Amino acid sequence: MAETVAIVTGASAGIGRATALGLARAGMRVVMTGRNAARTEAARRFVAENSGSQQVTTALADFTSLAQIRRLAGELLEAHPRIDVLVNNAGLIAPKHQSSADGYELTMAVNHLASFLLTGLLLDRLKASAEPSSPGRIVTVASEAHRGARIDPAQLAHPQDWSTYKAYGRSKLCNILFTRELAARLGQNSGVVATCLHPGVVATELGDRSGGLIGLGWRLGKMFMISPERGAETSIFLATVPDPERFHGAYVVRKEVAQPSPEARNDDLARRLWEESARLVGS
Repeated sequence: MAETVAIVTGASAGIGRATALGLARAGMRVVMTGRNAARTEAARRFVAENSGSQQVTTALADFTSLAQIRRLAGELLEAHPRIDVLVNNAGLIAPKHQSSADGYELTMAVNHLASFLLTGLLLDRLKASAEPSSPGRIVTVASEAHRGARIDPAQLAHPQDWSTYKAYGRSKLCNILFTRELAARLGQNSGVVATCLHPGVVATELGDRSGGLIGLGWRLGKMFMISPERGAETSIFLATVPDPERFHGAYVVRKEVAQPSPEARNDDLARRLWEESARLVGS
């Protein structure tokens, strides 16, 4: 895969960094995106040193801002004549209700709308880079936290009943519905495969940054969680498996197709979510 270019979002730590490492070891040119320049560069050095690859670079963007997502996409398109893999990994767990730079509920803005916009902006390049023996791949990190979640697309940016767990679960439900609708719109002959996954309950910094009781509970529970390296295994698998078509539109757990919740299989809801997301991001 020496000529394969992979973009990994949220790659400055945790699953994203481990995913970038796995793809670099597979011989891909890896672009690691992050928000903080120092943290992202430290992660790049870690990946380069532990993979032996000299083809690892960084790109910076704050995923709370749609303007920054647009800038990031422009920079990626200018720097990379081909893009073969996009791993939508960036995400957060917000400890309190906050708004993004665009005025949208923060968890939804970062975990869903940013990925929705970035994917749309890079999609034509992914299609153009696809080859019969090597389809493009869009891999989105979802979660079993989607189970029990409900969304009303009309309230996507400003939900009426907010809590940390509801917001996170809704955003992960959106990841699955987005993948389902993206796969339907791509069809079977576009040269690009869209899939999503549950990485497991992973001991990352995601919950640490929540603060308060949520952060404390996360830190105490880390001893029972899997490592970021294990959490990245399914993302790496989907980005490298020779025959990804069987995972097109699927929700994958431990490298196998799994059945998400009934809400996540609602095609009408997926279509309405897509339409509202496109309106919110201005695409």
